[in-house]
Amino acid sequence: MATSLYDLSVASYIQTVGAVGAYLDRGLAHCSENNIDPESIVDTRLFPDMAAFRFQIQSVAHHSVGTLAALKSGEFSPQTEHAPHDYKALQVLIGETLATLQAVSADEINALEDNDVAFSFRGFKMPFTAANFVLSFSLPNVHFHATTGYDILRMTGVPLGKRDYMGGLRLKV
Repeated sequence: MATSLYDLSVASYIQTVGAVGAYLDRGLAHCSENNIDPESIVDTRLFPDMAAFRFQIQSVAHHSVGTLAALKSGEFSPQTEHAPHDYKALQVLIGETLATLQAVSADEINALEDNDVAFSFRGFKMPFTAANFVLSFSLPNVHFHATTGYDILRMTGVPLGKRDYMGGLRLKV
């Protein structure tokens, strides 16, 4: 059986975005249990030249739902403006992202498999096939930002483990 574009993209995004939502919930619970202001995490960075927690979570949303739009339009660009989400607004963003992903049908995405997608930024373009965009650009970005968000929460003391990152596995039923 061949793996479909939907399986490569949407099913993978749902797993990762669902895990991000769950680790955000665990982070908020940890803050509540330990009298920590969750807003103290939002601007936390792993290293001074890396983007903050807020950006990492926003990027998970952009690189998943934004990729679906790019598969249709043929163009993907990085976000240039970022809303000043607080912790709870980041949870809402991820919840909305998950709902959007869950509402997309396999047929809708699989019909786009022959499309081309260009990454465009400040006059620079990188051309991809739809599948190669998902596999070599989108998925690595989703995982990078999901991992960095996870790492920031771990660094701030939230008791997370590998299972929290992996999310809902697609088991044989």
